[in-house]
Amino acid sequence: MSFQAYLDNIETKTGLTPRQFVALAAERGFGPGTKATPILEWLKDDYDLGRGHGMALVHVITKGPQIGDTHVGRSGPHGDNSDTLWLDGAASNPNP
Repeated sequence: MSFQAYLDNIETKTGLTPRQFVALAAERGFGPGTKATPILEWLKDDYDLGRGHGMALVHVITKGPQIGDTHVGRSGPHGDNSDTLWLDGAASNPNP
């Protein structure tokens, strides 16, 4: 599954965009420098998200939307279309 697909699936499951999760995380004091464990516990407890989906959100909460280019432009299940993740909802993504 691509990085973006993880985020899109989280939106489908929870009804919240990744950007909304970033805002909710900031309200809880989570951001750059926060360790993964407290974020993962919050996401599991409040949204029933597993580790894989949780780690996708940990990345955007702690590091922002930029990802490495290892899988960018590659075909297949792990390929992403851009090195910048879309956080504003799957329906409005300009890089589907």
